[in-house]
Amino acid sequence: MRALHWDEINPLTGTAYTWDDSNLFFGADGLGYAREPGDPDFVPYPTPATPLNPPSAKSKKMKHQAYYPTNAATQIVWLENFRNKLTAHAPTLGISGADSTAAIADARWLIYVLGTWLPAVRAWQKSCTDAAKQAQLGSMGVVMVLPVFVAPALPAGVVAVNDGALNRIFGIIQLMKGSAAYTEAIGTDLGVIGSQQTAPDFALLQPSISATLAGPNKVDIDWGWEGYAAFLDACEIQVDRGSGWMLLTIDTTPGYTDTAPHPAVLTKWKYRAIYHVDDAQVGLWSAEVSVTVGG
Repeated sequence: MRALHWDEINPLTGTAYTWDDSNLFFGADGLGYAREPGDPDFVPYPTPATPLNPPSAKSKKMKHQAYYPTNAATQIVWLENFRNKLTAHAPTLGISGADSTAAIADARWLIYVLGTWLPAVRAWQKSCTDAAKQAQLGSMGVVMVLPVFVAPALPAGVVAVNDGALNRIFGIIQLMKGSAAYTEAIGTDLGVIGSQQTAPDFALLQPSISATLAGPNKVDIDWGWEGYAAFLDACEIQVDRGSGWMLLTIDTTPGYTDTAPHPAVLTKWKYRAIYHVDDAQVGLWSAEVSVTVGG
């Protein structure tokens, strides 16, 4: 039995779950669940289960990483560069004046939020912490005035915009990259080409997993991409509940909870995992991990 998430793909059929699926039900906790092979009342699907493809060799390739920085300081630098150079490149790439102006407004708003408003919030939070300490332990002999946050004024020309400003900027960039006039030189000037990363050796790639008993009928399976998310599609997890290995899930988001009912007697469940690319297994199986359930 596994917990369901919206728009999830059924790993046993390769298609989305449907409302009339007889293996779907609501638990006592109000959450949705799907029965799996071996569960009581499981109804086999007319289509075959997802085949366990043998590992296949994958060619190494170069792939661009995300071009947007990960920390606020460098994000501000990136946004400043983008807004300053967009006007010059927009006509060449077929971006209208209105869209260019809107993207620049989005960038300027984000620069304010990240570079002015957020540091002010953090400074205010520190003053609140200091005030709380003074209220408890201070010895100045004065009536306290608690700090009140006042947002810094918007710089000239900066206006508040609708949420999702960065998504709109990414949308403009996607349009520009689709233009016949787009070149790598333009991309480099705008800062929209990420650094290149060499693909891993798929033959040696191996997930690292752990299994933890998280409560009644819950085993948390922790897994990650090992730094290669850009090159991998999914992680296949199998379970052995005492009768051999069987498919548990093909997961695309790190971390999975096995919600199969625990047996009445103490039993060791084993788990293993392997990565997928293009619907095929790649690399090596993880080391097996186990938990004792039931009893």
